[in-house]
Amino acid sequence: MSTFGASAQHTFSVAPQERDPYVYQVGFGNRFASEAIPGTLPVAQNNPQKAKYDLYTESLNGTPFVTPRRENQSAWLYRIRPSVAHQGFTELPDNPDLESCFLPLNPKVHFSPTQLAWYPFDIPSDSKIDFVSGLKTLAGNGDPTLREGLAVHIFAANESMGKRAFVNSDGDFLILPQQGRLDIQTEFGKLMARPGELVVVQRGIKFKVGLPDGPSRGYILEIFGSHFELPDLGPLGTHGLANPRDFESPVASFDLDQSPWEVVYKVGGKLFSCKQEHTPFDVVAWHGNYVPYKYAMEKFVHVGSIQRDHIDPSIFCILTAKSKTPGAPLADFLIFSGRWDVATGTFRPPYYHRNCASEMMGLIYGDYGGRSDEFAPGGFSFENGFCPHGVSYDEFKKATEAELPPMRVHEGTLAFMFESSMQVTITDYAMKRTGKLHEHEPKMWDNLKGQFVNHLDQINADLKAAGLPLLGSQS
Repeated sequence: MSTFGASAQHTFSVAPQERDPYVYQVGFGNRFASEAIPGTLPVAQNNPQKAKYDLYTESLNGTPFVTPRRENQSAWLYRIRPSVAHQGFTELPDNPDLESCFLPLNPKVHFSPTQLAWYPFDIPSDSKIDFVSGLKTLAGNGDPTLREGLAVHIFAANESMGKRAFVNSDGDFLILPQQGRLDIQTEFGKLMARPGELVVVQRGIKFKVGLPDGPSRGYILEIFGSHFELPDLGPLGTHGLANPRDFESPVASFDLDQSPWEVVYKVGGKLFSCKQEHTPFDVVAWHGNYVPYKYAMEKFVHVGSIQRDHIDPSIFCILTAKSKTPGAPLADFLIFSGRWDVATGTFRPPYYHRNCASEMMGLIYGDYGGRSDEFAPGGFSFENGFCPHGVSYDEFKKATEAELPPMRVHEGTLAFMFESSMQVTITDYAMKRTGKLHEHEPKMWDNLKGQFVNHLDQINADLKAAGLPLLGSQS
């Protein structure tokens, strides 16, 4: 097998780095064009009668044809053999730990008002498991057939995919490696993702995952029905949070390989095997805006209060995905990493709250303090909607009595949150089969006593001075 790719000379690009040998085009949502062989792309048309070098022209649409132009996503690919050159589909045995339907009638999903947490998930060592075989679902809502919903998966693998590729026909994958780099080959080219970077591979795009550092583990947010976009900045203006120029997409790269391959399709949560006598990674040139991308989360530009109080956690949002309800996101992806906290006269930890959002957190690296659940890299936590949550009494007491100098918080840490305005269900696998589940200990809040009553004398004096009725004593 021989591999050929575009060089930095033929595109606006990011040059290779020490642990990333690939070249990238920069920008978010751009209409890119890339050629592994200069002059391959047709001029002033998409579908020529005869493509250069007898390549096959193939269209890939990520949105319906009549979607407004500002939201329309598509690509044209010029490849050695078309995707239809295959030998048919065979349904694979069910993976009981992989789930895509989260409707209440599904007996394999559960609701929980309780805060839940999982210790770090194991990486398999007793058998060979690649990225696809290592997918396991923790939570989700909706269903891909309804084009509305999401799924949260973890992956744990110890083997590269070799001559095996994967296509998710249900939704877009946001992939977060937590241990070890992922060498991701797509139809559009190659991306290397390390812990601290995210990768988005959209619905319908073929890709495979290699493990250059050995066994790997990480998290995935899958969305059904919409695509990720950058959040609006409102009064922040033009810049801040995740800047568009920091997103990186691959350049064209193709293999000359006419040997047997397997392409695994996920359709409605079920897996199907498709055999073919050629590599799926044979795209010599392409153009469009339906393209995989990655982002280094250390580049995120934090904003926050420079006087007092908290700003809502939406200021930590890197990517968002719309739901069918205007103003209510299907999913937000937020991060918590090293930054300054300078608010004065303010309770600095997360305040006690109940909100119309389901919160699911993971930790890529570092120490996310102030929790009672032994939250560690590779673990996970879940808090559902309006169920109350907040810090322990010890953290509360410390925060109400501490000096408040400007200080760095979450230094050397990268935690993230998948947040949804929808109710989220928990899978059978997450509730029964991980061996890692533990509930938050409610006793952490036992000492949050009603200290108000310790001030009745002062309160009654204030009420009397104001000419208001006094409070009675409390037994």
